[in-house]
Amino acid sequence: MSRLKDLRERQEQIVAEARERLDQISAATDEARAAELEIQHDAAMADYDRLEQQITREEHLARLEQRAEEARARLRPIPGDSQARSQDDGAAIEYRTAFAKAICGPLEDLSPEERAVLAKGRAEFRAQTAGTTTAGGFTVPTELSNQIIKSMLAWGPMYDGSVVTEMVTASGNPIKIPTVDDTAVPAVKHTEATALTDDGGSDVTFGQKSLDAYAYDTEFIRWSWELDTDSIFNMEALLGSLLGERLGRIANQELTVGDGTGDPNGIVTASSLGVTTASATAIVADELIDLVHSVDPAYRTGPKVGFMFNDTTLKLIRKLKDGQGNYLWQMGDVRAGVPGSLLGYNYHVNQAIGSVPGAAAATRVAVFGDFGKYFVRKVGSPVIGVMRERFWPDLGIAGLIRFDGELGDTAAVKHLITKAS
Repeated sequence: MSRLKDLRERQEQIVAEARERLDQISAATDEARAAELEIQHDAAMADYDRLEQQITREEHLARLEQRAEEARARLRPIPGDSQARSQDDGAAIEYRTAFAKAICGPLEDLSPEERAVLAKGRAEFRAQTAGTTTAGGFTVPTELSNQIIKSMLAWGPMYDGSVVTEMVTASGNPIKIPTVDDTAVPAVKHTEATALTDDGGSDVTFGQKSLDAYAYDTEFIRWSWELDTDSIFNMEALLGSLLGERLGRIANQELTVGDGTGDPNGIVTASSLGVTTASATAIVADELIDLVHSVDPAYRTGPKVGFMFNDTTLKLIRKLKDGQGNYLWQMGDVRAGVPGSLLGYNYHVNQAIGSVPGAAAATRVAVFGDFGKYFVRKVGSPVIGVMRERFWPDLGIAGLIRFDGELGDTAAVKHLITKAS
């Protein structure tokens, strides 16, 4: 806990230092010095983000260690138990097998014998002669690290039920959602002793949205029987995890920028115009404030109200100030469960949205509103299937996912679009 506190305090220090550098930039600052200060700010905020990832890993590790300790406590033999095993009972279990099982699956799955083998460790009594294989090098086994370097790619939040409104169904039959917009129809002043108008001009007009079930797949990945049996890693679990991330990326992409024709109507595509920037390559603080107020106040009080933009856009926003010199972006406090905020609202980083700078002119680079008005229909859960007979003796694995998305009320979410060139 002390380590996490130190990391969070370091983050606070980094934010203060980064803002101090920005504050040194004024109209009198020469261009070279201003560019240097901005580079220093960006480097500091990159350190902030790395610490954020480290804090997340530390918290995750702490949870895993706690679960492992609870599992060990359940599996410890009771003193005096006639069934307690001797130290040599696990000798028949190979260290390599127990080790692979430990890193590829939950610790709870290990038997007491396997735990005993791991606890004793793997003693190696060897000497090697450098250089010539025939002088002893052939006796030195090739060691494989128990860690695999897996490239990561953030995708976004659109499949997350805490961000949007999700509807999980067992089948893929179309779901029809009735809609009604009566906001433009007024009541009128009544004149005494005058009959009420009855010409149908004030009748309520209903509409309908449809949620279908579009399917996406990862294609098959095939691997050999020899690789499956020889690898220190559980290939089925590793490949399944990677395919799950592929499905997550395609879901977020389509639910963000899908065109609504044979695909989901993505939240950026379905949103209505809020603000057009004065520049094709930048945004300013006032434009973000205008974006907030382009959404009717009736939609700005829900628990899922917020911003959504690319990480590169967030980098730019961190430097923006309001008319009083206050930074729009505010650091959160993970200890108190308070996330970072922008103009008092939560924000979500979504890499499927175009960024500023970097996007072409007339690109939607941010959205704001009540994301709870965006409906994500999920047919069951994503499926990862392994084929053992079809490719025998080799194996194959593939992933499938079915979903759709639609913005129920286009007034609830507005976008900020860059100026056309």
